[in-house]
Amino acid sequence: MQQASIRYMTQNITIDIRKAVIALSESLDLVGVDEVQHGKRVAYIAVQCALQLGLDEDSCNELFEIGLIHDIGVSETSVHKQLLEKFEWNDENHHCIIGFELIKDYQPLAEYAYPILYHHTPWHKLKDIKLSSRHKRFANIIHLADKVNTLAAPYYGTNILEKSDYICSEISEHRENHFNSSIIQAFLSAAQSPSFWIAMESKYIYNFITERSLIAKPVSVSLDDIQFLAKIFAVIVDAKSKFTSEHSINVAALAFYIAESYGLSQTVCIKIKIAALLHDLGKLRVPDEILDKNGALTDKERAIINQHSFETYEILRKIPGLEDIAQWAGYHHEKLNQTGYPFRPHAEKITIEARIIAIADIFQALAQKRPYRKSLSPHEIIEILQKMVKNGEIDEMIVSIVNEDPEKCYEIATATPTKIDQL
Repeated sequence: MQQASIRYMTQNITIDIRKAVIALSESLDLVGVDEVQHGKRVAYIAVQCALQLGLDEDSCNELFEIGLIHDIGVSETSVHKQLLEKFEWNDENHHCIIGFELIKDYQPLAEYAYPILYHHTPWHKLKDIKLSSRHKRFANIIHLADKVNTLAAPYYGTNILEKSDYICSEISEHRENHFNSSIIQAFLSAAQSPSFWIAMESKYIYNFITERSLIAKPVSVSLDDIQFLAKIFAVIVDAKSKFTSEHSINVAALAFYIAESYGLSQTVCIKIKIAALLHDLGKLRVPDEILDKNGALTDKERAIINQHSFETYEILRKIPGLEDIAQWAGYHHEKLNQTGYPFRPHAEKITIEARIIAIADIFQALAQKRPYRKSLSPHEIIEILQKMVKNGEIDEMIVSIVNEDPEKCYEIATATPTKIDQL
């Protein structure tokens, strides 16, 4: 099938940026595996401090969003574990730099880049850095909120109220060293109320997030803007394991190529690319040792991995305006004969967009070296795809498009990020 020659103007769509940030922040918290509310609690503490400081509603909203995504540079569960268990450690600023680089050029979030870059910088260093007073204040509020949650994390669900005085005392010891005095005082004022601590328990923290999400921030954005945001999160997912580096980026590039060759409109092709960039968001909750395992997975490990596409769907479906993208991404392990996961819909419920992403995902995974096998050749991959067609698992027409130029598909599937932009 020839590549479609007709080009369509892509459409702008209106999404609620705040809801998008909240939903995508869910994927960041998944890195914690067992502790999946760190970003939410940091956002909560930051807002309570801002209220005590008398900051305006816009500042409270910004701190809420910064708190949710402050650890956007963290992909590995081992790093997340260190951040939650240690007040200070040698490499804690590395993820701040990564986070800064990820969002500094993305206009809707660029204002948050410097607070994220400096959210582990002690006040005695931060106050002398050439930076706006607003950014310094925000960075130090997030720094304090982050450390409060680090100290509190072992006690949620047990005796958090009994430990509140201890936490306040520990934070107070770092006055003018780690934290600005006025910010410490704001925290101590908020912390006097037992409700401050109770609200951070698992069954209540979502109430805070829900209430804040009702403060809508609808903005008309282009698909290119959404694609940029999707790329940010694809980089986070792909950084989780050296064996899956560039996986999401390359699946997206291949899915886009197949969709264009199929003759779909440019708007749909870009939406497919966005869905493919985000298809593995749920893998952030898979422990590092499972993704990097050099050998066959146990039944338990396989069951953990098989939850990731459902996690992806649950995250994306919470963003109004991206419902179709959520389904396409969530269906990337479904099979036409209902042997896939997690939903097992009938074949007619699996759209052409979802079928394209599924085949692009299979092709790229087979082309990429994994800890338990070498990368396969284009010929070997086509043989596997054709066998899956014969078994009724994947779409024959899409595989025939791939088979027209398997070398080109292989080039896209194994490209480096710099090459991808040229394809």
